[in-house]
Amino acid sequence: MATDYGYDSGLGFPETVRRHRVPAGLRAPFEGRTWREFGYVLLSLPISIVMFTYAVTMILLGAGLLVTFLGIPVFAAGLAGCRGLGALERARARGLLGLEVGDPEPLRMRKSGFMAWMGAVLKSGTSWRTLLYSVLHLPWATFSFVVAVNFWVYGWALLTYPLWFWVFPAYVGQDGLQLYGDQTHHIYLDNPFEIGVTALVGLLFTLATPWIVRALTTVDRVMVHGLLGPTRLTARVVELESDRGVVVDTAAADLRRIERDLHDGAQARLVALAMDLGLAKEKLTEDPAAAARMVDEAHGEVKTALQELRDLARGIHPAVLTDRGLDAALSAVASRCTVPVQVEVDLPARPAPAIEGIAYFTVSELLQNISKHSRATFAAVDVWRVENRLLLQVVDNGVGGADVSSGSGLAGLAERLDAVDGILVVDSPVGGPTRVTAELPWRGERL
Repeated sequence: MATDYGYDSGLGFPETVRRHRVPAGLRAPFEGRTWREFGYVLLSLPISIVMFTYAVTMILLGAGLLVTFLGIPVFAAGLAGCRGLGALERARARGLLGLEVGDPEPLRMRKSGFMAWMGAVLKSGTSWRTLLYSVLHLPWATFSFVVAVNFWVYGWALLTYPLWFWVFPAYVGQDGLQLYGDQTHHIYLDNPFEIGVTALVGLLFTLATPWIVRALTTVDRVMVHGLLGPTRLTARVVELESDRGVVVDTAAADLRRIERDLHDGAQARLVALAMDLGLAKEKLTEDPAAAARMVDEAHGEVKTALQELRDLARGIHPAVLTDRGLDAALSAVASRCTVPVQVEVDLPARPAPAIEGIAYFTVSELLQNISKHSRATFAAVDVWRVENRLLLQVVDNGVGGADVSSGSGLAGLAERLDAVDGILVVDSPVGGPTRVTAELPWRGERL
């Protein structure tokens, strides 16, 4: 096995690349993944028998008892048991197949008590999908078990035939493994050529078995993911709930930042200004010259406070963005960058204000990172629309090494974009250049 060292284009750090001298087809029969998948197939048959027996017994018993009130509780108990068996199957697939399947939607009960629980179990789509899995998995598990075991056993038996063919003449009373036989003819695999061909066929079976088992477990993966995992709607609800939390946290952080900036900046300056004007008022009659100097200093403080308020307002939502759109706003923010920035905005119309604001602050944050960390001499900003997506790209020729996973400002930027179904992709190898691409949903401006 040889080892090369390269660079991961996403992180910019050297990574180890392992190249096996043995081809994948020859390694497959001895890899841990193959044995885990084969073990999954072997366990599937007894587990599916238990699941099928339990599911059919409980459903038929519940159906038979529907004439009484006991039928519905039996139905609910059967479905609840299937949900538990489904959790076991997810764990088994996670451990042996490496399949990461999220937990399905939990039971939603508006009230507490047995009746509420029973109603929630019967109404849950997850319960019925696990029941369907329990019924359908048995025939497939039987088929995959038979195919996998036969290929595995025959492959290794034929491959090792040169080692054990002597058993036949020594203990069975025949020349070798019988290939064909009737009342008049018998064909045995007993000469060196036939033994060699038998081992070659066994080698082909042995090399093909891991891929056959992998194909069989692919169907298991589809069944587990489709019937035992969360539905698309459930996954979408969970994603939206997470995004809502990110939006709330981001808004709270912005409010705290605005409050801190006001308290530490303009508010403190205005308090000092009021005190200076009060002292100037007292000295107006006693020492007009000193009062004039204090008023002049207060005038300078007013200008500084106004500038801080303008900067703060620009950080909340710049007026140029509202009045003239992204092109003018990005040109303005680019002019304040410490490196020359080329801005190109090609949009047929203005997006919705929320999307426009996120695009502006994304570019603004990226240009600030360029000014502070990149040591670049040139940067470029491109904004365009592709179908129903708004894309923006910021490129610089700096030192690179930017990493979203390090918990920096890029991570917070990625979370903010994700909250509106956006994507942030960072390509920043060590030594540069850095290319950051953001993608946002396009929503047209409401008139």
